[in-house]
Amino acid sequence: MKQFVVIGCGRFGSSVAKTLYNQGYDVLAIDSNEEIIQELSNQVTYAAQADVEDEQALKALGIRNFDVAVISIGSNIQASIMATLIVKELGVRTVIAKAQTDVHAKVLTKIGADRVVFPERDMGVRVAHNLVSSNVVDYIELDPDYSIVEITAIKEWENETLKELKLPAKYGINVMAIKQKDNMNISPNADDVIRPGDILIVLGNNQDLAKLERKAE
Repeated sequence: MKQFVVIGCGRFGSSVAKTLYNQGYDVLAIDSNEEIIQELSNQVTYAAQADVEDEQALKALGIRNFDVAVISIGSNIQASIMATLIVKELGVRTVIAKAQTDVHAKVLTKIGADRVVFPERDMGVRVAHNLVSSNVVDYIELDPDYSIVEITAIKEWENETLKELKLPAKYGINVMAIKQKDNMNISPNADDVIRPGDILIVLGNNQDLAKLERKAE
Protein backbone atom coordinates (compact mmCIF):
# COMPACT_ATOMS: atom_id res chain seq x y z
CA MET A 1 0.00 0.00 0.00
CA LYS A 2 1.25 3.48 -0.88
CA GLN A 3 2.53 5.77 1.85
CA PHE A 4 1.96 9.52 1.62
CA VAL A 5 3.67 12.54 3.14
CA VAL A 6 1.86 15.88 3.07
CA ILE A 7 4.09 18.91 3.61
CA GLY A 8 2.21 22.11 4.46
CA CYS A 9 -1.09 21.54 6.24
CA GLY A 10 -3.28 24.54 5.60
CA ARG A 11 -6.86 23.96 4.42
CA PHE A 12 -5.85 22.16 1.22
CA GLY A 13 -3.04 20.08 2.75
CA SER A 14 -5.08 19.10 5.80
CA SER A 15 -7.97 18.04 3.58
CA VAL A 16 -5.68 15.88 1.42
CA ALA A 17 -4.00 14.31 4.47
CA LYS A 18 -7.25 13.50 6.29
CA THR A 19 -8.95 12.14 3.17
CA LEU A 20 -6.02 9.81 2.38
CA TYR A 21 -5.91 8.62 6.01
CA ASN A 22 -9.67 7.97 6.04
CA GLN A 23 -9.21 5.84 2.92
CA GLY A 24 -6.84 3.60 4.86
CA TYR A 25 -3.43 4.93 3.78
CA ASP A 26 -0.44 5.72 5.99
CA VAL A 27 -0.06 9.50 6.05
CA LEU A 28 2.70 11.65 7.56
CA ALA A 29 1.63 15.30 7.90
CA ILE A 30 4.37 17.92 8.29
CA ASP A 31 3.98 21.61 9.08
CA SER A 32 6.03 24.28 10.82
CA ASN A 33 3.00 25.38 12.87
CA GLU A 34 2.68 23.45 16.14
CA GLU A 35 -1.04 24.24 16.55
CA ILE A 36 -1.87 22.73 13.15
CA ILE A 37 0.13 19.60 13.99
CA GLN A 38 -1.67 19.23 17.32
CA GLU A 39 -5.04 19.45 15.57
CA LEU A 40 -4.05 16.87 12.97
CA SER A 41 -2.31 14.43 15.30
CA ASN A 42 -5.39 12.20 15.75
CA GLN A 43 -6.52 12.44 12.13
CA VAL A 44 -3.42 11.08 10.34
CA THR A 45 -0.96 8.24 10.98
CA TYR A 46 1.73 10.60 12.22
CA ALA A 47 2.03 14.39 12.43
CA ALA A 48 5.32 16.22 12.88
CA GLN A 49 6.37 19.82 13.34
CA ALA A 50 9.44 20.64 11.26
CA ASP A 51 11.08 23.35 9.20
CA VAL A 52 10.06 22.28 5.69
CA GLU A 53 13.16 23.97 4.24
CA ASP A 54 15.52 21.97 6.45
CA GLU A 55 16.83 18.95 4.54
CA GLN A 56 18.22 17.27 7.65
CA ALA A 57 14.91 17.62 9.49
CA LEU A 58 12.99 16.06 6.60
CA LYS A 59 15.60 13.34 6.17
CA ALA A 60 15.29 12.47 9.88
CA LEU A 61 11.54 11.95 9.39
CA GLY A 62 12.26 9.22 6.83
CA ILE A 63 10.86 11.08 3.83
CA ARG A 64 12.75 8.83 1.41
CA ASN A 65 10.55 5.88 2.48
CA PHE A 66 7.37 7.49 1.17
CA ASP A 67 5.89 6.77 -2.26
CA VAL A 68 4.15 10.11 -2.80
CA ALA A 69 4.84 13.60 -1.43
CA VAL A 70 2.21 16.33 -1.62
CA ILE A 71 3.76 19.79 -1.26
CA SER A 72 0.80 21.96 -0.28
CA ILE A 73 2.54 25.02 1.15
CA GLY A 74 0.44 28.15 0.72
CA SER A 75 1.84 31.63 0.18
CA ASN A 76 5.51 30.95 0.98
CA ILE A 77 6.77 30.23 -2.53
CA GLN A 78 10.39 29.84 -1.42
CA ALA A 79 9.43 27.17 1.12
CA SER A 80 7.31 25.42 -1.53
CA ILE A 81 10.24 25.31 -3.98
CA MET A 82 12.75 24.20 -1.36
CA ALA A 83 10.50 21.44 -0.01
CA THR A 84 9.84 20.15 -3.54
CA LEU A 85 13.55 20.14 -4.33
CA ILE A 86 14.46 18.38 -1.07
CA VAL A 87 11.88 15.55 -1.30
CA LYS A 88 12.82 14.92 -4.93
CA GLU A 89 16.51 14.76 -4.07
CA LEU A 90 15.75 12.42 -1.15
CA GLY A 91 14.26 9.98 -3.63
CA VAL A 92 10.48 10.28 -3.31
CA ARG A 93 9.13 8.79 -6.54
CA THR A 94 6.08 10.98 -7.08
CA VAL A 95 5.90 14.63 -6.04
CA ILE A 96 2.69 16.62 -6.40
CA ALA A 97 3.03 20.33 -5.69
CA LYS A 98 0.51 23.12 -5.21
CA ALA A 99 1.25 26.30 -7.18
CA GLN A 100 0.10 29.89 -6.74
CA THR A 101 0.97 31.25 -10.20
CA ASP A 102 2.02 30.03 -13.64
CA VAL A 103 5.61 31.11 -12.97
CA HIS A 104 5.59 29.21 -9.67
CA ALA A 105 4.28 26.15 -11.52
CA LYS A 106 7.05 26.36 -14.14
CA VAL A 107 9.71 26.47 -11.43
CA LEU A 108 8.16 23.51 -9.58
CA THR A 109 8.07 21.49 -12.80
CA LYS A 110 11.69 22.36 -13.65
CA ILE A 111 12.97 21.21 -10.25
CA GLY A 112 11.20 17.86 -10.50
CA ALA A 113 7.54 18.09 -9.49
CA ASP A 114 5.71 15.29 -11.32
CA ARG A 115 2.40 17.13 -11.18
CA VAL A 116 1.43 20.69 -10.33
CA VAL A 117 -2.07 21.59 -9.12
CA PHE A 118 -3.94 24.88 -8.73
CA PRO A 119 -6.67 24.10 -6.15
CA GLU A 120 -8.15 27.61 -6.00
CA ARG A 121 -8.12 28.05 -9.78
CA ASP A 122 -9.61 24.59 -10.34
CA MET A 123 -12.41 25.29 -7.87
CA GLY A 124 -13.04 28.64 -9.54
CA VAL A 125 -13.39 26.91 -12.91
CA ARG A 126 -15.87 24.42 -11.45
CA VAL A 127 -17.98 27.10 -9.79
CA ALA A 128 -18.05 29.22 -12.97
CA HIS A 129 -19.24 26.29 -15.10
CA ASN A 130 -21.89 25.44 -12.51
CA LEU A 131 -23.13 29.05 -12.58
CA VAL A 132 -23.37 29.01 -16.37
CA SER A 133 -25.53 25.88 -16.41
CA SER A 134 -27.51 24.39 -13.53
CA ASN A 135 -27.19 21.00 -15.28
CA VAL A 136 -23.40 20.93 -14.78
CA VAL A 137 -22.68 18.93 -11.61
CA ASP A 138 -18.88 18.95 -11.86
CA TYR A 139 -16.19 20.05 -14.29
CA ILE A 140 -12.61 18.75 -14.44
CA GLU A 141 -10.20 20.43 -16.86
CA LEU A 142 -7.70 17.86 -18.15
CA ASP A 143 -5.67 20.32 -20.22
CA PRO A 144 -6.33 23.57 -22.15
CA ASP A 145 -8.29 21.67 -24.82
CA TYR A 146 -10.17 18.81 -23.14
CA SER A 147 -12.29 18.36 -20.02
CA ILE A 148 -14.54 15.87 -18.26
CA VAL A 149 -18.00 17.09 -17.27
CA GLU A 150 -20.73 15.58 -15.12
CA ILE A 151 -23.99 16.84 -16.58
CA THR A 152 -27.59 16.07 -15.71
CA ALA A 153 -29.44 14.77 -18.77
CA ILE A 154 -31.22 17.57 -20.60
CA LYS A 155 -34.91 17.18 -21.37
CA GLU A 156 -34.54 16.17 -25.02
CA TRP A 157 -32.25 13.27 -24.07
CA GLU A 158 -34.75 11.63 -21.75
CA ASN A 159 -36.05 8.18 -22.75
CA GLU A 160 -33.70 8.03 -25.75
CA THR A 161 -30.89 5.51 -26.27
CA LEU A 162 -27.30 6.62 -26.75
CA LYS A 163 -27.53 5.29 -30.30
CA GLU A 164 -30.56 7.51 -31.01
CA LEU A 165 -28.97 10.57 -29.41
CA LYS A 166 -25.76 10.39 -31.49
CA LEU A 167 -23.95 12.58 -28.96
CA PRO A 168 -20.47 12.23 -30.53
CA ALA A 169 -21.80 13.43 -33.89
CA LYS A 170 -24.14 16.14 -32.55
CA TYR A 171 -22.07 17.52 -29.67
CA GLY A 172 -18.56 16.10 -30.13
CA ILE A 173 -18.69 14.38 -26.72
CA ASN A 174 -18.08 10.80 -25.62
CA VAL A 175 -20.09 9.28 -22.76
CA MET A 176 -17.74 7.59 -20.30
CA ALA A 177 -20.30 6.61 -17.66
CA ILE A 178 -23.90 7.11 -16.56
CA LYS A 179 -25.06 7.60 -12.97
CA GLN A 180 -28.60 6.37 -12.35
CA LYS A 181 -29.54 7.05 -8.71
CA ASP A 182 -27.28 4.68 -6.73
CA ASN A 183 -26.08 2.79 -9.80
CA MET A 184 -22.99 3.70 -11.85
CA ASN A 185 -22.78 2.30 -15.39
CA ILE A 186 -19.08 2.58 -16.26
CA SER A 187 -19.34 0.93 -19.68
CA PRO A 188 -22.51 2.25 -21.31
CA ASN A 189 -23.50 0.73 -24.64
CA ALA A 190 -25.45 2.11 -27.57
CA ASP A 191 -28.77 0.62 -26.39
CA ASP A 192 -28.68 2.15 -22.89
CA VAL A 193 -31.65 4.47 -22.30
CA ILE A 194 -31.19 7.88 -20.65
CA ARG A 195 -33.73 8.34 -17.86
CA PRO A 196 -34.89 11.61 -16.25
CA GLY A 197 -32.37 12.65 -13.59
CA ASP A 198 -29.50 10.56 -15.00
CA ILE A 199 -26.05 12.13 -14.77
CA LEU A 200 -23.72 11.59 -17.72
CA ILE A 201 -19.94 11.74 -17.31
CA VAL A 202 -18.69 12.96 -20.66
CA LEU A 203 -15.33 13.77 -22.22
CA GLY A 204 -14.96 16.38 -24.89
CA ASN A 205 -13.24 19.36 -26.43
CA ASN A 206 -13.73 22.49 -24.32
CA GLN A 207 -15.39 24.37 -27.20
CA ASP A 208 -17.89 21.55 -27.76
CA LEU A 209 -18.57 21.33 -24.02
CA ALA A 210 -19.21 25.08 -23.86
CA LYS A 211 -21.88 24.74 -26.58
CA LEU A 212 -23.46 21.86 -24.66
CA GLU A 213 -23.52 23.90 -21.43
CA ARG A 214 -25.27 26.80 -23.20
CA LYS A 215 -27.88 24.37 -24.52
CA ALA A 216 -28.42 23.02 -21.00
CA GLU A 217 -28.97 26.46 -19.42
